[in-house]
Amino acid sequence: MTMLGFVGLGHMGGNMAARFLAAGYTVFGEARHREHAQGLVDQGLGWRDTPREVAEAADVVFTSVPDDGVLESVASGPDGILAGLGAGKLWVDMSTVSPHASRAVAERVKARGAAMLDAPVSGSVPQVQTGSLTIMVGGDAEAYARVEPILRELGTPTYIGENGQGLVLKLAINISLAVQMLAFAEGLALADRAGIDRKRAVEVMTQSPIGSPMLKARADLVLDLPDDAWFDVSLMQKDIVLALDAARRLSLPLPSASTADEVLTLARARGYEHRDIAALFQVLAGLG
Repeated sequence: MTMLGFVGLGHMGGNMAARFLAAGYTVFGEARHREHAQGLVDQGLGWRDTPREVAEAADVVFTSVPDDGVLESVASGPDGILAGLGAGKLWVDMSTVSPHASRAVAERVKARGAAMLDAPVSGSVPQVQTGSLTIMVGGDAEAYARVEPILRELGTPTYIGENGQGLVLKLAINISLAVQMLAFAEGLALADRAGIDRKRAVEVMTQSPIGSPMLKARADLVLDLPDDAWFDVSLMQKDIVLALDAARRLSLPLPSASTADEVLTLARARGYEHRDIAALFQVLAGLG
């Protein structure tokens, strides 16, 4: 069986690695703090001390990191993934980073005789745990064919096109995620300010034609904001900023994304940076 490696074992990456272990794969892994990954080690994860060692041990290396800067740091240097990649190996980056940064790393991977795919996901921790992520993949089609059965352990993968195209589509989806959440929060704030019971308003709104799966899933979070975020305000804004940057490079205006960016900035200023995006209701309800 193909040996897998995982760099970045946070909420998303850690749960992905756990699914691979449960499916019977040999998985090697590395994270900044080993103690945070001890549960995975107890499940059979083969710990390695550096990204390079993970890449050397695995046939397919997965990464799940928060931004361009961390992607560059795990890729580069004597202990980076690139130093451990040999000809024929495959790197699948499941992070949401900028398309141009991902393409630049992919060129460096290609120069080593290996291949890199960008494979960002739509979904949060619950979808990882149930294997129901939507996975958008950009890069070499033959490399995608090699890894497609493995990705099916995590959800439904779809080949989108060349390097960076998976990321572009992920950003396109996240524009709608942010704007839907903002519009729902605005509507609920209006109903609440007019004296309508919040719970009743949420029930009716989510049962109406606007009740997307995302909004239905977050209905309880809007009414009772949890301490642990599925997708926090800071990461949501990071993705919106990436989308706005990609659009600027294409000379395309994104008016609703720009508005969402402004409200997310307000949410961060009011202390909701690490709370779920369902907090947008509380932000708007507190205005005026």
